[in-house]
Amino acid sequence: MAKKNHRNKGRSWGTFLLPLFLLGLVFFTMKSQLGDGIMSSWTTVEEKEPSLPQQVLQYEDEVKTYAEEEGIGEYKDILLALMMQESGGRGDDPMQASESHCGEVGCIENPEQSIEQGVAYFAKTLEQSDGDVKLALQSYNFGSGFIDFVMNNGGEYTQELAIEFSSMKYEELKHTGKYSCIREEAEQYDACYGDIYYVDAVLDHYEEDGELLATSS
Repeated sequence: MAKKNHRNKGRSWGTFLLPLFLLGLVFFTMKSQLGDGIMSSWTTVEEKEPSLPQQVLQYEDEVKTYAEEEGIGEYKDILLALMMQESGGRGDDPMQASESHCGEVGCIENPEQSIEQGVAYFAKTLEQSDGDVKLALQSYNFGSGFIDFVMNNGGEYTQELAIEFSSMKYEELKHTGKYSCIREEAEQYDACYGDIYYVDAVLDHYEEDGELLATSS
C-alpha cells in the first residue's frame, strides 16, 4: 500500500506541474515571436503623443513665463488649450487678444505681445470670476460683461446662462451686422453673440485629468 500511495503522489505532482510547464512554453514561444511587443502596448499608453500641435507648443515657454508673472502658472495648460481654440497657434495674434487690448481686431501684430495680453486678460477674468475657470473661459470669449451677468444670476457659470447672455447681446447688436451664428446649434436659441460652446471647445483640448477644474463650478 505504501508504494501505491507514493506512486499516486507522484502522479498528482505531475498533473499540477504539467499545465504550468505548458503555460510557460506558450509564453516563451509568444515572446520569441513578438519580441518586446507584449510590453510595447504599455509603452504606447504611457508615452502618448500630446494632442496639441507644434504650432501651439512652440509658445509653451512664453505662456508659462507670462502665466507665472500673473501668478497663474498652474493654468499654463488651460492657456495653451485656449490658444488652440483661438487660432491653433497660427498668425501674429495667436491668443486673439487684440479686442481686449485695444477694442478692435488686428491691433496686435506680434505673437509675444498677444500672449502677454491674452494671459493677462485671462488672469483678470479668473480673478473677477472668483476662480471659476469655466466662467473665466467663457468671459474670455464674451467679454467681462458676462461675469457681471452671471454674478447677478446665481453667481456660477452654466451653459444656460451662456445661451441667455449670448441671445440677449445678439438681440441688442444684430442690427450692426457684425454678428452671425458660428455654430448651427446656436441658431435655435438665436444666440449668435460669441460662441456659446466656447468652454467645452477649449476643454476638449485640455489634456489634464480635471484636478485643476475641481476649483470651478
